[in-house]
Amino acid sequence: MGWTSARKGRGSHVLHLQKPEARAPQQASFSVVVAIDFGTTSSGYAFSFASDPEAIHMMRKWEGGDPGVAHQKTPTCLLLTPEGAFHSFGYTARDYYHDLDPEEARDWLYFEKFKMKIHSATDLTLKTQLEAVNGKKMPALEVFAHALRFFKEHALQELREQCPSLPEKDTVRWVLTVPAIWKQPAKQFMREAAYLAGLVSRETAEQLLIALEPEAASVYCRKLRLHQLLDLSCRAPGSGRLGERRSIDSSFRQGVEQEFQEHWLLQVLMEGVGGRTRIESREQLRRSRHSRTFLVESGVGELWAELQAGDRYVVADCGGGTVDLTVHQLEQPHGTLKELYKASGGPYGAVGVDLAFEQLLGRIFGVDFIATFKRQRPAAWVDLTIAFEARKRTAGPHRAGALNISLPFSFIDFYRKQRGHNVETALRRSSVNFVKWSSQGMLRMSCEAMNELFQPTVRGIIQHIGGEEVPVAAQWQPQQLKLSLSPSLLLLPPTPPPHPAEALLARPEVQGVKLLFLVGGFAESAVLQHAVQAALGPRGLRVVVPHDVGLTILKGAVLFGQAPGVVRVRRSPLTYGVGVLNRFVDGRHPPDKLLVRDGRRWCTDVFERFVAAEQSVALGEEVRRSYCPARPGQRRVLINLYCCAAEDARFITDPGVRKCGALNLELEPAPAEGGPDAAGAPPGRREIRAAMQFGDTEIKVTAVDVSTNRSVRASIDFLSN
Repeated sequence: MGWTSARKGRGSHVLHLQKPEARAPQQASFSVVVAIDFGTTSSGYAFSFASDPEAIHMMRKWEGGDPGVAHQKTPTCLLLTPEGAFHSFGYTARDYYHDLDPEEARDWLYFEKFKMKIHSATDLTLKTQLEAVNGKKMPALEVFAHALRFFKEHALQELREQCPSLPEKDTVRWVLTVPAIWKQPAKQFMREAAYLAGLVSRETAEQLLIALEPEAASVYCRKLRLHQLLDLSCRAPGSGRLGERRSIDSSFRQGVEQEFQEHWLLQVLMEGVGGRTRIESREQLRRSRHSRTFLVESGVGELWAELQAGDRYVVADCGGGTVDLTVHQLEQPHGTLKELYKASGGPYGAVGVDLAFEQLLGRIFGVDFIATFKRQRPAAWVDLTIAFEARKRTAGPHRAGALNISLPFSFIDFYRKQRGHNVETALRRSSVNFVKWSSQGMLRMSCEAMNELFQPTVRGIIQHIGGEEVPVAAQWQPQQLKLSLSPSLLLLPPTPPPHPAEALLARPEVQGVKLLFLVGGFAESAVLQHAVQAALGPRGLRVVVPHDVGLTILKGAVLFGQAPGVVRVRRSPLTYGVGVLNRFVDGRHPPDKLLVRDGRRWCTDVFERFVAAEQSVALGEEVRRSYCPARPGQRRVLINLYCCAAEDARFITDPGVRKCGALNLELEPAPAEGGPDAAGAPPGRREIRAAMQFGDTEIKVTAVDVSTNRSVRASIDFLSN
């Protein structure tokens, strides 16, 4: 049912627009902030106590894992029993699934990299299904709830051990990270999964915050000192991955020594042995790069101290599934942030490299064989992806020498049974001459070929940022490879790179940017670092990478949970509004929109705009509507919401305008009939005043019954469209 813009009229909701006004957001009390960085490829949690907000405690290092890889996050892998019950998550799930008998593994439900299904689904609902590696399906909401429940239990157990006196109820503020380019249905889906997992209840919904990943990274980077940042323009050519290279043995010895030192430092902090000793201990802990407790600046870091009010910068969050771009401007005197352009990006995460490798295998062994192998030997396929991941991490633009990728025995044996010849014969017969068969039973790939697997993904990132073609890292002819990600192999719908004029740095709002923070797990890649610096450095852009770049968003999410008002102004990604009736004006309104009711002429389907695409909206700013229920005694009202990318849509039937959700208002029984209400309104008139906020990470709504001055239960549903 629509709304009319007239204050009088019968049979319709009645509304009027009030000028948006800002209201300070109410903050719930909490004792500890727990942030969960739920990533496409890896996930983890961190926390901080309200009594010591400068100290961010990282989660325990996970059991299992890959040699030489830091375990402060765990793979986003979920294993359910054949009956659909939770078994394990992360390294434990991956290793257990690996050890299952091949025939038995076909009955277990193993999910990996499933986060991107939520981003790519065009018709996301609470009934959306996810497909496990073996082809069986489960409700996506249950899959996500299992994962969040796992992190909840781990985090609460660690909190109980560190602070036994901490009350368990209503003392935790939870923070979930999502890509900034996610639409409202995906954000609501994560909130619904958190409700199902028991993080919070609907009655305590304010204890859960949704944090946008590049915003979290931006908040964290504000706190860094210069020694915690790597300026790519200053790095010597030929250097490898971010940070120092250490052998496994030296890393282990250093880790043991550091753990002892950290325990001593924490004891000093807790017991407080003198002011000077305490300060010195905190400084040692602050400068440690291997501690599970990370101390941030109470104010802003040294790099931020150099910035002036109005300075602007880009954050490029390069994760497992997407690249997420945001532009912020620093505001003084409080150091708050203002978003200058709506979040942008696309499906150019690290999984794109995995998909390119899968397509390469299809060229060698046959696309049909790879599909059959994945379906009938799912555990062995996981083994193969793990082997490729280990080699992918060593790829670099200046690396010399080939890379060996282990093929599981199950792959070799299955191929021989299916094709009647061995994999070595398949390699000789294929047109792929840059992958050989080694005598150790491995695929031997040239470093140039490995780097080229990165190029479709890296090129997409560069073009989204600056509209420039990324240079091929090595001096060779890329047409030898001819890799293009086939839509049939993609987890995401293929997104064409933007026209150079549509790239982020070409936008008028972004002119004058001199600083770019490269963050996210994929930002650890030397191939990506080199490509970004080579493409954007000559344009005068200073490219900076934080140390522990894979944990930047997680740490920033904790800081965001402490002070969610740090991002003061955001840009609306879409235009939102409702369909209403307006008085028909000849010459202005199309004749086919004319509706005559009770002798009055109305124009139907008018798009009444709440907020426009790319409009700046302050945190706490409200758009208000007042209306009257259509019928006496009406207990529930549903009002359709519409959205579009254009700013100037006139009607809800215009091209690009679509129904995106519904405003749901549940009304209490009206005051007794026959007399005026508590506000003195005439009998028979009932006015409900709704206030919507578009400046937060989620669209929020509240409502008040004017007749009783009581709150009305109000919500916006984006999942039941």
